[in-house]
Amino acid sequence: MASQTSKNSKRTPCENCPLRQLAVFRDFAAEELAFVSDFKTGELAVDSGATIILEGMHSAHLFTVLAGWGFRYKMLDDGRRQILNYVMPGDIVGLQGSLMGEMQHSIEALSPVTLCVFERDRLNQLYTRHPDLAYDLTWIAAREERMLDEHLLSIGRRSALERAAYLLAFLYQRAKALELFRGNRVAIPIRQQHVADTLGLSVVHTNKTLKKLADRGLIRWVDGGCNVRDVDGLLAIAEWGGISENKRPFI
Repeated sequence: MASQTSKNSKRTPCENCPLRQLAVFRDFAAEELAFVSDFKTGELAVDSGATIILEGMHSAHLFTVLAGWGFRYKMLDDGRRQILNYVMPGDIVGLQGSLMGEMQHSIEALSPVTLCVFERDRLNQLYTRHPDLAYDLTWIAAREERMLDEHLLSIGRRSALERAAYLLAFLYQRAKALELFRGNRVAIPIRQQHVADTLGLSVVHTNKTLKKLADRGLIRWVDGGCNVRDVDGLLAIAEWGGISENKRPFI
């Protein structure tokens, strides 16, 4: 793994976690908050472009994204990459390795990322002492499966234009719910290569497809990534109803 700070640096008390202030997340019961606060051992800061988790690795920890953007991916032996999904604040990282022994995909930081660190060996206590939190983990895993189902449908059946519109609408809606466009951040921090590797298209085909969306005034590419200017227009092209969910849990 590349360029990371000590896992004990800049620890944010769970009681003051900024994610708890967001309307998208459900709050913890007092005893749940006390357990999670004790369960957390520190924080890990990761530079943009660094590998957070590598496929095949065994880790003594699992993580919750506290801040920043990343993506999950798999590589073929010849270097071709398939981006599977994107991680944002509140998402759990490394659960697969905790339950199955080793990671079956890698995760890279799209921006500087801060992770809350939890000891894998204590995961069993969560299941035995806090069944509601255990249900939350099941819900989170099911939500990830639902997103991957939609991604697979997009790659398998949508046209290139529809795929691109779906992906950008998906990322925009997730980020907006997490209030990631506050302050100076207005762009989704991805490059056209990321879009190509997500949609299973060549960079040339991706460039032409994104230009069509830009020409319609739906998106605009800037140095920091992609600005979505008309999410409803993207949803219409993708023929997708968008993200609809009630308050969701996080650990």
